[in-house]
Amino acid sequence: MSEVFESATSLQHRLENLRAEHQVLDSTINSLCLLKQDDELTLRRLKKRKLIVKDRITLIERMIEPDARA
Repeated sequence: MSEVFESATSLQHRLENLRAEHQVLDSTINSLCLLKQDDELTLRRLKKRKLIVKDRITLIERMIEPDARA
């Protein structure tokens, strides 16, 4: 039973870290857009990373609460 608790705690911790990373990416992207810099490659990479992080957040949320989406 403690393995299940540790696993859930670990997932929750990972989820919190991913949400924080997603927020930082969002702020960074918004800042770059406001500065109107011509660094399209960086902006594209940040947006791609943000989507990957969002997908991982969704996956972990489903693992933690699988019946919530039903």
